Amino acid sequence: MFTERFTPGAGAPLRLPKTVMSSYLKRHRVYRPSPAEEWQPVLDMLGVGSGEALAIEARATLSGLTFQAELLSSGRVCEMDFFRALARWLGLGFETTIRPHNLIMQEDGCLEALQQSCGVRAAAAYDARGNTVLLIAPHGLDISGMLDFLKRYDRLRLTLRIIAPTALREAIKARAAKATARMAVSALFEHMPSFSARTVVNAWQGALFGALAFAFPASLLLWPVQTLLVTHIVLSVFFFSCILLRFFAGLEARKTKREPELCSHRPADMPVYTVLVALYREADVVPQLLMSLNRLVWPRGKLEIKLVCEADDHETLNAIRAHQLRPYVEVIEVPDIGPRTKPKALSYALPLCRGDFVVLYDAEDRPHPFQLMEAWQSFEKSTDDLACLQAPLAITNGGESWISSMFAFEYSALFSGLLPWLARRHYVMPLGGTSNHFRREALEAVGGWDPYNVTEDADLGMRLRRFGYRSGVLTYPTLEDAPSDFKTWLPQRTRWFKGWAQTWLVHMRNPSKLLHELGWGSFIMMQIMVSGMLVSALAYAVFTLTALFLAGFHFSGGELTRHQYVLLCVDLANVILGHVAFIALGWWTLPRQKRLNLAQHALNTPRYWFIMSIAAWRAIWQLCRRPHLWEKTPHKPHRNDHFRKSSPLPTILPSSLPMASLSRPS
Repeated sequence: MFTERFTPGAGAPLRLPKTVMSSYLKRHRVYRPSPAEEWQPVLDMLGVGSGEALAIEARATLSGLTFQAELLSSGRVCEMDFFRALARWLGLGFETTIRPHNLIMQEDGCLEALQQSCGVRAAAAYDARGNTVLLIAPHGLDISGMLDFLKRYDRLRLTLRIIAPTALREAIKARAAKATARMAVSALFEHMPSFSARTVVNAWQGALFGALAFAFPASLLLWPVQTLLVTHIVLSVFFFSCILLRFFAGLEARKTKREPELCSHRPADMPVYTVLVALYREADVVPQLLMSLNRLVWPRGKLEIKLVCEADDHETLNAIRAHQLRPYVEVIEVPDIGPRTKPKALSYALPLCRGDFVVLYDAEDRPHPFQLMEAWQSFEKSTDDLACLQAPLAITNGGESWISSMFAFEYSALFSGLLPWLARRHYVMPLGGTSNHFRREALEAVGGWDPYNVTEDADLGMRLRRFGYRSGVLTYPTLEDAPSDFKTWLPQRTRWFKGWAQTWLVHMRNPSKLLHELGWGSFIMMQIMVSGMLVSALAYAVFTLTALFLAGFHFSGGELTRHQYVLLCVDLANVILGHVAFIALGWWTLPRQKRLNLAQHALNTPRYWFIMSIAAWRAIWQLCRRPHLWEKTPHKPHRNDHFRKSSPLPTILPSSLPMASLSRPS
């Protein structure tokens, strides 16, 4: 009542008497958040002088925030101390915590309350003695109006209690945990079952693969040479389509790239931006993550950072809680229900967010400080059908090993070549696993992430396009490290290939409907980018081994038949052209200062492709045995952070000073 949206949480039965409320409203028709001068008695208890308060108020006006919101987001005072002092000044009781089962709220009401744009501000509950009380965590408090009200209705002091918003939110989250977890695991499957990877194959797909599993060995026994030739030709169609795509994207990537032009904006016009970070067994990189998030340029009063962790990952949780976090940084603990996957964790966290825009980062990411600004301005300049923007991922440890070097080469081709080429033509675009910026409304409209798909990024890119949305690309990158050894690289690449297979199977359940929704261009690109890349990786080992066997047989004095000779030529053409297209695209997309050791990349390409083929065959085996297994990729801190030196100082305004944690990690 005395805040901008001062109502008990949804589902709370407690209401102030109508006669009291109506009589008061007649005398006070307009409620306004109190200015700094009215807060001064509270600020004096916290050691904040009037001069400092006026400076904070000026920043609040510039950001379009209340004085209270700017004060708390600046980190000048601790949230718990602030509300304790406020309770003392108002003469009300103060609750440090509240037990979740003491809340008088239904589970659905809890979820509704958590999604309120101004946060959870009030809820009814039972106190330790069983009395009904109203817990309030004021947002835009009118102090003079509140004091006047309490003076008129002094008996309500026994009913009203002040509580810190974070403490109230934690209790409501815990009360809604089971409902939120059920929704994260089952919502997509229940509402859009045709888009869920929970079922690996449908009826006709299962029948088709079963028939092929019988027909291929039989044909191989009866007509071995002809069967191998037809198989190689079919595989070559996928292989050669990937070659053509790389060449076309590479020719366009050779053009000079332009830096983004950012415009100045009033912070008051900027929306709330949500940053989601999924962490699992990431205690080592927590300090680096907080430092990276610290540098993001966005008004802190309009930024919310959600660190999403598994509830039983105590090591990571303890590493996070070792730092004194700002009020806009929240730790979300995901219950152990359903598949233990990154998309399940993100689906659990999404209903707890209130941002108009949502960006996803991984624990090891170091995003460019201006990335949020570029994304938001790109959304503002575009139409509402632009649902997602993919920031490029840049590998910074390419010199660590030959695998990390080839990984960086491959990422350059993907994020600076293929994805921009697809985006410019409005084709369907498989997203990268991180640095995806979404319109919140579009993300929810398509059902969010699929908790059963182990490459939720590619699947979500397809689903967005099928619903009529499109994706674009950004310029400011996110830095991350690549796996530097085969033991780390193989499970990650296996998971990617398995997820691509899941994605293809899901979206090809009804090919005619898919074609109608995507159109011919995106339909063909989907076949090349998802199934084509997987089939190419599977086929590479077949092509290489067959070519080596036939060549060895020929040079050892054996005589090749006409079919065998055709087979050898097809395989050699595929392998050689595939290598050339891969090297050309990677080379053309690399920055000029990094175009070194072309010969080394060329020599490493055959063995890199061969281990990709191993990962692809391993993925098919896992798809049959453990389709929803998420193989975790371990990460370690990166010592040389490029953005540490290039971070913009100062940022757009003092309230945006880069501090996600009050304790700066070393």
